[in-house]
Amino acid sequence: MENNDANKNVSETAGKPIICKGAVCRKAGEALVIEEVEVATPKAWEVRLKIICTSLCHSDLTCWKLTHGPASAFPRIFGHEAVGEVESVGEYVDEVKEGDIVLPVFLGDCGECNDCKSSKTNFCDKSMKHFFGMPRDGTTRFKDMNDKEIHHFSSVSSFIEYTVVDIINLVKINPQMPVDKACLLSCGITTGVGAVWKVAQVEEGSTVAVFGLGAVGLAVARAAKLHGASKIIGVDLNPKKEELAKKFGVTDFVNPKDYEEKKISDVIKELTDGGADYTFECIGLVSVMQDAFDSAREGWGKTIILGLESRGLPLSLNTWGIMKGKSVTGSFFGGIKPKSDIPVLAQRYMNKELCLDGFITHEVSFPEINKAFEYLIQGESLRCIIWMA
Repeated sequence: MENNDANKNVSETAGKPIICKGAVCRKAGEALVIEEVEVATPKAWEVRLKIICTSLCHSDLTCWKLTHGPASAFPRIFGHEAVGEVESVGEYVDEVKEGDIVLPVFLGDCGECNDCKSSKTNFCDKSMKHFFGMPRDGTTRFKDMNDKEIHHFSSVSSFIEYTVVDIINLVKINPQMPVDKACLLSCGITTGVGAVWKVAQVEEGSTVAVFGLGAVGLAVARAAKLHGASKIIGVDLNPKKEELAKKFGVTDFVNPKDYEEKKISDVIKELTDGGADYTFECIGLVSVMQDAFDSAREGWGKTIILGLESRGLPLSLNTWGIMKGKSVTGSFFGGIKPKSDIPVLAQRYMNKELCLDGFITHEVSFPEINKAFEYLIQGESLRCIIWMA
């Protein structure tokens, strides 16, 4: 079947299934294969998007490797950082219309449930109930040319020319914002910026230690600088990160390999005269979470955990430190409520307050999508933008 639908206008495709190109992963760890996929029409509360560009997040890579467990399912279309144009909408959708530029986000924001109405969390009771399908009913909107179902990923699935997303997972954005920069706000960068802004609420003059200088950690560093932190310590095992980290606001770079006979927490305590006011764990390793907690100042030091420990291992902390005023908290998507907070970040970018320069290290065309995986696996990439056309 010919791929004739990908470039048709809205009036020709609305209300009909679309045959388009999708990057399908059929087995854990295997290269994605560009093949024809049928994308169903949107149901009630759903929107079909034409993806403009997308990017590869480390969460895609992690789940791509999973051979078993509740988050593993194949065949699957990965991708959850993207910008798209609304192609058509389902019943009851009035928040967006055909032609609008939108940001799909893995975390829903219905605005109606107890979680959404609370200022204490950014969770949404209607969101993330199904690992492999649409958030309301768990079913898929994708089929291959053999009429076999293809699973969704993180309520987005952006490694395809067209996708279907629930309205609770969409944020309308300023069409004047460059789409590649907007794409950065879908997940990782927003997680780091939000953790500083919404969770830690870093004050001017604070000392900060960031463990792990990937895209999320560097976003933490940049946001900490924006909030006036006086000292920003970056901790990473890769010596090549030092020069890069300085461009994002890191004032002191610490490589644990250079202090093999010394606890990293002792190094940070020396640099901060007793411990950092705020420590951020951006890797997802229990041992690093413990180091981050130990590096926080007694009395008021706060540790924010952003990294996902995928094995479910327990975290053991020194209770005496907690008794003396130290605290630890998790941070899901940086505490960001997508529909209200992402437009604020976008406007801060447009006002030249929030700098997103430097995060995009590579760009590839859609047929070259596997190169994005290679760049990230080799540690060469922060964010690789994948252009659909």
